[in-house]
Amino acid sequence: MDENVTVSAFAKYRLERAKQDLSDAEFNYEHKRYLNANNRAYYSIFHAIKAVLALEKVDFKRHKDVLAYFNQYYIKTEKFPKIISKKISQASKIREDSDYDDEFIPTDEETKIQIDTARELIDLVEKYFKNNL
Repeated sequence: MDENVTVSAFAKYRLERAKQDLSDAEFNYEHKRYLNANNRAYYSIFHAIKAVLALEKVDFKRHKDVLAYFNQYYIKTEKFPKIISKKISQASKIREDSDYDDEFIPTDEETKIQIDTARELIDLVEKYFKNNL
């Protein structure tokens, strides 16, 4: 089997997973389940990034390693716009607060921003795939 087909298929699988996470985030947002929506929006972002890394056959177990690698090799090299890095960092912080801080109460606006960031990154990854698959 052609290894590039396998790598490409795996990357596309991860992107589809990111889209499903986004759909779940939107559903939770519509039902005012902001903690769950923030979690799913973050995982949409995370899986979209892992889709890009799959093209290189690069993977990490820890989230911070995935994000650091993406920042170093895709943001700093301007394969993706620098502004998305700040948005990803914010989404990561809000996800951690949503998941682990019992006193954190996310707002409608904060949650919508996370979902918009996930949608924006998915769009950027789709454009990246069109040029690199």
